[in-house]
Amino acid sequence: MSTPAAAGAAANSNPYGLLAALHQGGVIAWTVFLILVVMSAASWYIMFTKLLEQQKIINQAKRVRAGFWSAPNLKDGAAKLEKNSAYRQIVDDGLIAQDQHTKLTDPVDQHDWMLSSLARSQAAVNSKLGTGLAFLATVGSTAPFIGLFGTVIGIYRALIKIGAAGQASIDAVAGPVGEALIMTALGLAVAVPAVLGYNWLIRRNKSVAESLSAFANDIHGYMMSGGAVRPLSAPAKLAAPAKPAPAPTKA
Repeated sequence: MSTPAAAGAAANSNPYGLLAALHQGGVIAWTVFLILVVMSAASWYIMFTKLLEQQKIINQAKRVRAGFWSAPNLKDGAAKLEKNSAYRQIVDDGLIAQDQHTKLTDPVDQHDWMLSSLARSQAAVNSKLGTGLAFLATVGSTAPFIGLFGTVIGIYRALIKIGAAGQASIDAVAGPVGEALIMTALGLAVAVPAVLGYNWLIRRNKSVAESLSAFANDIHGYMMSGGAVRPLSAPAKLAAPAKPAPAPTKA
């Protein structure tokens, strides 16, 4: 004879919940569920790591604006930046390219050489920022179909039960149809955050890339002019060489 507590627990148990649906669905339902869980965990991990990486470069840009252009030259300015800073990488690559240009045996225009070198440096940073975003796009486009696969299997099982019972009773189809709906919801729950995160990170990457491009352009202008061309917001002590003396006036 069952106790009142056991009877109450049985009454409150949900025979059509997630665990019951997975138990009824068997290997296929568990496989779909585990794939979606792995995709969701990987998506959230990528979104958080990319967000932290982007924020780090944004903070680096603030430090560049605050102190880099106050240095007397580019080497001293680079020393003020973090060792692994994306902005320091651009400065270091520019200085290396400037030194390498003097060693070329086949003459190449210095402007083009520096421009391509700085472009490669920016591309390396942008490529690192884009790592993992393809996975988010893949999850956003495939997760609904993986959930739909579980839905198809659930409906198939419901049809088999209807055929075996000879009639479409609620008891025969509620479990499989509930399983089908749960798999659809799980697929959407995995896909929607991945798509939103992908679009958000792409927009932030574009903003970071624009900031890096502007900085590389300032570095290029400064190096090609010997310090005469510099950002308008740069302090005066990083300006170009002294102005020539005015011509003597005629008596």
